Amino acid sequence: MLRDYQQRTIDQLYAWFDRNNTGNPCLVLPTGSGKSHIIADLCRKMLQEWPESQILMLVHVKELLEQNLEKLRHHWPDAPVGVYSASVGKKQLGEPITFAGIQSIRNKAKQIGHVDIILCDEAHVISHKDEGGYRKLIAQLLEINPRLRVIGFTASPYRLGHGMITDKPAIFRELIEPTNILELVRLGHLAPLRSKHTTAQLDTSEVHKRGGEFIEAELQAAVDTEDQNNSVVREIIKLAGDRKAWLAFCSGVQHAWNICDKLNELGIVADCITGGTSKKERERIIGEFKAGNIRCLTNANVLTTGFDYPDIDLIAMLRPTMSPGLYVQMAGRGLRPKSHTDHCLVLDFAAVVATHGPITHVRPPNKKGEKEGAAPVKVCDNCQELCALAARVCPACGHPFPEPEPKKLKLQNDDIMGLADKEMVVTAWRWRRHVSRASGQEMLMVTYYGALSDAPVSEYMPVNNPGYAGEKARQAVASIARDADVLVSDLHNPLDVVADILSCGEPPDSIEFKMDGKYHRVLRRSWNATQTA
Repeated sequence: MLRDYQQRTIDQLYAWFDRNNTGNPCLVLPTGSGKSHIIADLCRKMLQEWPESQILMLVHVKELLEQNLEKLRHHWPDAPVGVYSASVGKKQLGEPITFAGIQSIRNKAKQIGHVDIILCDEAHVISHKDEGGYRKLIAQLLEINPRLRVIGFTASPYRLGHGMITDKPAIFRELIEPTNILELVRLGHLAPLRSKHTTAQLDTSEVHKRGGEFIEAELQAAVDTEDQNNSVVREIIKLAGDRKAWLAFCSGVQHAWNICDKLNELGIVADCITGGTSKKERERIIGEFKAGNIRCLTNANVLTTGFDYPDIDLIAMLRPTMSPGLYVQMAGRGLRPKSHTDHCLVLDFAAVVATHGPITHVRPPNKKGEKEGAAPVKVCDNCQELCALAARVCPACGHPFPEPEPKKLKLQNDDIMGLADKEMVVTAWRWRRHVSRASGQEMLMVTYYGALSDAPVSEYMPVNNPGYAGEKARQAVASIARDADVLVSDLHNPLDVVADILSCGEPPDSIEFKMDGKYHRVLRRSWNATQTA
C-alpha cells in the first residue's frame, strides 16, 4: 500500500503523460521518500494496463538495483522480472521487466530489443551531452522504438557544470516534484536535520578547481593535516555526546583512513570504507556498524547512494564540494526516521550549507561558463596597466602585485533545514494576477496580511512558466487550494479568475517566511493542524 504522496507521484506522472505526447519527465523525490516503492508500483500498474509493455529499469550501482528489486518483489511477489548485472551475477533478458546495471548492459541494445519505458534511478548521473553509457544505450533503443519514453528519478535534479537536468541538451523536458522534505518531515516520514556551528574550519582558499569542482589531490592535501584532523575529531567527539551512529564524509581515501585512526586513538570505535574495500569486507563493516559495534564509519566518495541506515544520528561533513548534488546525497543519509531520537545532527566543517543553502532550498549550480558581470581587473601601481585580477605580476612592466590575503570559508550557524525564519499570524490574504515588468510574464501573486504593525508579505507563483519553476508553482497552488478549501480545477483559466477563486478561500492561520534578497520566500503555511510547505 502506497503512502498518499507516493500515490500522488504516480497520479501526477500519468497526468503529465496525458498532457505531453512526447518528451521525458523526471520525478524529484527526497532521499528517504521511498522511490523504490514508487518504482515497484509503477511497474505493476503499467504492466496491468499494458500487458505487452517492455520495461527497463537502470541504475549505476549494485546496491540500488538490489534495493529496487527487493521492493518490487515485496509489492509484487510473482513479478515477471529479470536481472542483468555482472556484480549481482545474473544476465537475464526476455522478461517484461528487466532491472539492470548500466555498466553491464550499455552495449546490449540489440540483445534487449524493443523497450517501451526506461526507468532511471539517480537520473542526475545521465550526461547532459549525447555521450556516456546511458545516452548511448537510450539512443540505440530509440532507433529500435522511436516511441520509447524515459522516466527519471532523483533527489538532486542538477549536474555540476551543466545546471538543471532539464537544461538543453539534456534528455529530460520537465521536472515533477510531488512532495518535498518539509512535507515529509511534517508527516513524520523523514527526520529533521540539525546543524551546529563548528570551531574547526577546513580552508580551501588555495585549492584549485577543475570542471567546477575542487581538484581532489589538492583538496585532500589542504584538509588532511595532523593539526586539522586533531581539531576536527576532538570537536566531533565533544559535540556528538551520546549519539550512537556517526557517518563522516572525507575528502579522499587517505583522509578517511586518517580520521578513522584518530577516532580510534581517542577511544571511539571506528572503521573506514573506500572504493578499494572488498565486497565481503564492506558487508562485514556495515553489518558491525548497524549492530552498534562500530560507532563511526568514515568514507571517501562511497556511502552517498545506495547506503541506507535510518539510525544514523550524526553526520560529519569533512568534504568541501561545489556540487549541490553531492551535498544533498551526503545530508540525505541522515533524513530517515530514527528508532532512538527525533533528528540527525550535521557538523558542517566544510561550509557546504553556506555554499549551497539549506537542504530544503538548495541553489542549483551554474551552467558551464556561466559568469556574472565582466571579468574583474586591477591597475598596476607602477605603469597603470589594466591587468587581470589573477595576475601575480604586471604583463607590461613586470612589477609584482602584493600577495592576496587568503580567503577562508566563513562558517556560521547555518540552518541546514532552512527554518531560521520569521512567523506571522495571518488575518487575511489577497490573490491577484501579476505581470512581471522584466519578462512580461503573467503569474499569480498572493499577499498575506497580519496585525496592523506587521508589514504585508507577498509571494509570486509563476504558474505559466513552462519549466521547473512553473511546475513547482502549479503544485504549490494546487496544495494551497486544497488546504484553503477551494476548487481550482484548471490553472489554464485566466489568472484573474483563478485569483478570485483563491481569494475566497480560507487563508492560513500563520506563515513562516524569510527574506530572499528583496523578495519574501514563504517556507510554510499552517491551517490549524495542517501545514503546507
